Amino acid sequence: MSNRKLNVFLPFLFAVVLALGMFLGHKMPGSNTGGATVFFAKPAKGPLQEVMDLVKSKYVDTMDTEKLQQEAIEGLLSHLDPHSVYIPPSQLQAVNQDLEGNFEGIGVEFNITADTVNVIAVLSGGPSEKAGLQSGDKIIKVNDSLVAGNGITSEKIRKLLLGPAGSVVNTTLLRQQKLIHVPIKRGVIPLYSVDASYMITPGTGYIKISKFSATTFDEFLKAMRSLERQGMKKLIIDVRQNPGGFMDAATRILDELLTDQRLILYTKGKAYPRTDYKTKRPGMFESGPLAILTDEGSASASEILAGAIQDWDRGTIIGRRTFGKGLVQEQYDLDNGGALRLTVARYFIPSGRSIQKPYSKGNDAYDEDIMERFNHGELVNKDSIRITDTVPYTTASGRRVYGGGGITPDVFVPFDTARFSKTLTALYTRNTISNFVYQYYTSHKEDFKRYKDAGDFVQSFQLSPALLNDFREFAKKDSIPGLDKLSGHDDTEIRTRLKAMMARQLYNKEGFYETINTTDPVVKKALETLDKQ
Repeated sequence: MSNRKLNVFLPFLFAVVLALGMFLGHKMPGSNTGGATVFFAKPAKGPLQEVMDLVKSKYVDTMDTEKLQQEAIEGLLSHLDPHSVYIPPSQLQAVNQDLEGNFEGIGVEFNITADTVNVIAVLSGGPSEKAGLQSGDKIIKVNDSLVAGNGITSEKIRKLLLGPAGSVVNTTLLRQQKLIHVPIKRGVIPLYSVDASYMITPGTGYIKISKFSATTFDEFLKAMRSLERQGMKKLIIDVRQNPGGFMDAATRILDELLTDQRLILYTKGKAYPRTDYKTKRPGMFESGPLAILTDEGSASASEILAGAIQDWDRGTIIGRRTFGKGLVQEQYDLDNGGALRLTVARYFIPSGRSIQKPYSKGNDAYDEDIMERFNHGELVNKDSIRITDTVPYTTASGRRVYGGGGITPDVFVPFDTARFSKTLTALYTRNTISNFVYQYYTSHKEDFKRYKDAGDFVQSFQLSPALLNDFREFAKKDSIPGLDKLSGHDDTEIRTRLKAMMARQLYNKEGFYETINTTDPVVKKALETLDKQ
């Protein structure tokens, strides 16, 4: 009986539902405009994506939409802070490799002179050394590609030499006027961030950190252990021209320099609650005289290191005011193979100060800040430093410090403006010293075998009159002005650089810094300061 009643009323029920649906449909937006009414609509596209889609499908001419999208993204980001950036797919691998601390290739350093690719250094233990490459070899062909005498660029040769570890690249080299064919099996090549570590004086260690990558902390520990075995009691850490990198690398190094449960920094952002970073364990060098060397190129993680040391009065900051970057970025991978590095928080060092310099006047003014410092005299006179944050903060011992524009050093050392002479500027911009050293080294290899290490070279090697005369003739061919009337300063600078580049040719960056530091005024001031402690 109930089933019969349902069968009678079911058509009536359907009719009511249909009529109600038609009435509601008439009242919904779009019902009288020809638009289709849907109950499960996709999320509306933003106007930016709508415009891109219309340009792609309707525009009169064919457009490079990938380039168009990149410019649109960069235009959007230009209204944020200077450190939120888009990394296109073509650049992401190189950017990540730099921070990861390795890449896949053959392990050589090269330069290009006279349209020729010259091997200037072969990485010890790397694929090229195992294959028998030598400094002084000239690369003529890579696989089937001629790379000599055809306008080869550094970027093109890198693309030819880089490749997956385990793959083979076939090279044709010119060595002592003979062509030789050398297959090289590519491998994983480390990108070291500790450029030098050695005993600069008896009892004083020196460590140069060029960036903060995934391998920096392990490299730092290895250097510290070696220095301790050599009797280190005092330490200089050089982060001049270090642009930063991973915050974690800086905090782990600080854990070796500060006692337990000390605040290193804290981060805070709109979508990120305050997060404190503290020291956790006993460190290798929690006491003992310490100096941190900084300049206007020391940024981000370098400033975390210097700022925490200053705020806890753990050591002395020596040099010039740091860059002033106190923003934290996170990297987000994008579907097109690129990535977005977006600022998500600010960091604050132990005293509570932010060291981020202002960027409200736009990216151009932000980028020109260092030149502006030079123009108003800050790089040569500490009294010319402009403090942008007038709020005073104090260190652990009560010393007054300021934020809002980098770390101001405890001991100021001015920039040597005499290095901008016409002669020195021409030598550096034309790479004349480096090119001469490479040529001289390759023709005098046997003469350099007498030196057992970088320290022995620094102590024993002297620039002969014949070498200096050869350099002068080489530089004249490079149209370097003022060589016949060198000032005393320029003469000293040229001699120092020649010897340092010779040491780099022999002992890589370690040799360079061990040589150049003998005359470096910031290093000299650090040694004087530590001697008083």
